[in-house]
Amino acid sequence: MTSKDLNTRFEEAVAIADEMTQASLPQDVQLRLYAFYKQATLGTLELNQTSSFHIRDAFKTNAWMQISHISVNEAKESYIEIINSLVKK
Repeated sequence: MTSKDLNTRFEEAVAIADEMTQASLPQDVQLRLYAFYKQATLGTLELNQTSSFHIRDAFKTNAWMQISHISVNEAKESYIEIINSLVKK
């Protein structure tokens, strides 16, 4: 599978996710999607502490940190898999 194919499939999965409501997804799924999306689009997390750090941000940052060892392409594949599993339900 070429990189273009992966990018197209990722963009399609993001479009599907955009149509979903937060209320329809469990929080753990939301965090995993957030982390894989960030890893796929920005790469490894760069930590910079701010004084306005909220608990919600801590959970999101932690989720991203936990997967920071995977590649951008692996993150895209994981994101696609989660979206596809949600659509099948």
